[in-house]
Amino acid sequence: MPSARQKRRNRNLVLSIFITGLLGLVSYMLYRGLTYPKARYTRYPEFGISIPGGYSIHGIDVSKYQHTIAWEEVKAMKVQNIQHGFSFIKATEGTGNTDPQFKRNWKKAREAGIVRGAYHFFIASRDGRDQAGNFISKVELEEGDLPPVLDIEQLNGTSPAQLRKEAMQWLDIVEKKYGVRPIIYTNVDFYVKNLGSDFDKYPLWVAHYYQPEQPRINRGWVFWQHSDRGRVNGIISPVDFNVFSGDSADFNRILIR
Repeated sequence: MPSARQKRRNRNLVLSIFITGLLGLVSYMLYRGLTYPKARYTRYPEFGISIPGGYSIHGIDVSKYQHTIAWEEVKAMKVQNIQHGFSFIKATEGTGNTDPQFKRNWKKAREAGIVRGAYHFFIASRDGRDQAGNFISKVELEEGDLPPVLDIEQLNGTSPAQLRKEAMQWLDIVEKKYGVRPIIYTNVDFYVKNLGSDFDKYPLWVAHYYQPEQPRINRGWVFWQHSDRGRVNGIISPVDFNVFSGDSADFNRILIR
């Protein structure tokens, strides 16, 4: 049976271990507080959503579902340090469809001083070459525009292998036409399950909502669609909000020259 002295030594040892662990935990928490934003998201009532901190370049993406947009109001809206400077605009879908608002949005966004980018909604069950032709016939990119975007979200009854084949055709043709590598848009799960490393060389615009600091994907990305419920002056319906991963110099480097 341990003596009273031995019991005291054991208690002191346990207390010493506890204090050391507690100090280590406090130090770690202080370190995390200094190296990560204290408020990962800030709520902006004017936009109707919370927006992740640490990003200086913000934008939206639109299609016919945003109806007729007053682009000058979009550009003029500024809340604290948040102002939308770019927009991805739906141009085409499949082999023959054009977004009914594309022509107007494409013209008015540029006139309002918003950097614009055009995207194609991909139908995996349709020929990638024909879909590229549809996009090219409708979209004339100019200096200062964003690279073309391939929006890939659905298998449409095809296999992942067939999807990859047709998507690669679109990407190759469009890259040759415009002289710039296209951007891929998709969500995290779809990329991991159906695209993967074959597409890692392409810049990624990734959708992943309600994440605290960045999308959870094990590859680099350039744009992050972090919400689909934003509100902006000049647009009557909810709109997707995005951030760019770098600063203004990085942003300028990716634009069409």
